[in-house]
Formats: sequence, structure tokens, C-alpha cells
Amino acid sequence: MSGRERARGRPSDPRRAVRSRFLAPGNPYGCAESTLITLQEQFGLPDERDGAAAMALNGGVGYSGGTCGAITGAALALGRLAAERIPDRREAKRVARELTGRVIDEFQATFGALDCRTLTGVDLRAPGGHDAFIAAGQWRVDCLRRLELVVAHLAPLADPEAWERSARVGDGDRDGAKGAPGRR
Repeated sequence: MSGRERARGRPSDPRRAVRSRFLAPGNPYGCAESTLITLQEQFGLPDERDGAAAMALNGGVGYSGGTCGAITGAALALGRLAAERIPDRREAKRVARELTGRVIDEFQATFGALDCRTLTGVDLRAPGGHDAFIAAGQWRVDCLRRLELVVAHLAPLADPEAWERSARVGDGDRDGAKGAPGRR
């Protein structure tokens, strides 16, 4: 079955899908894993339920407070989608970077930051930091909003026509002309 055929059977509501995974009892999936798996399902990619590549990205990469896992998980999914749809690796990388840049811009405009430590206000690597963060429960609201924004922004790319339109914007114009993000 091709990626295009799998994409037709994708879950219809990416927000509901990421919410269900992220809030699952026992917290088996963090932000990066939830985003990656949800987008892989939306995109109809092979091994869509495999989120292992994102395990260490939660909490801003290994709880370091770096880039939010919603963004890093999305970047992994976009890279996979671009590699699946664009045979030329160099072009696939360009498109994946541009699409990642667009979701980064929207995320930063909406939430005011990209890094987990600023977004959560918590040092997850400090002794007891992660446990206190989970116990407080605010992640169920704040982090979930970030995941929902990212998957809702990117899920339409499952449609081959939407993908083609998005992949073409900026093609040949890597200097950031109006309507096209610059090189990232």
C-alpha cells in the first residue's frame, strides 16, 4: 500500500488523536513521541506507530529545556514525509526545513517561545523537577495546546494537493521573498 493510499485512511481529527495519545493512562508517550506518531498516522507513513526516534526528545531534548518536543517530533515527521514524497534528497531536505520553519514561526507567534524551560517555567532536570511538573498537571492543558496546534497545522499536508502547494512555495527562492520562508 502506498503512502497516498494509507493517507486516505488516516484519522480524521489530528487534535483528538494527539490528545488521546498524550493523555493516555500511565503517560507512555511524551510530547515529541505523541506529535511524531500522530503526524506519521496522519501522513500514512510506514511504521506509523513507531515513535522510538522521539523518546529522548521530550522535555526539550532529554529534559534539557531546549526546543519543545512538539516541534522536534514534527520535524522528524516532516523529514520522513519529505523523504517519502520527494526522490531528490537535497530537495526533500529543503522542503522539510521550510515546512518546519513555518510551524516554528506559528508556534513562536502563538506561545512566545520555542524552548521547553521557558514554556513550562520548570527545570525538568533538577532533582524532582519532572516529577513535580507531572504531579502539578498543568502539562495536561498547556503542553497539550502546543501539541494540538502543531498537529492541526501540519495534518493537512497528508493531502497530496496541499503537500504540493506547500512544497512549491519558496521553491527556487531561498532568500525569504514575500510568502516564502528563507533558508533554515
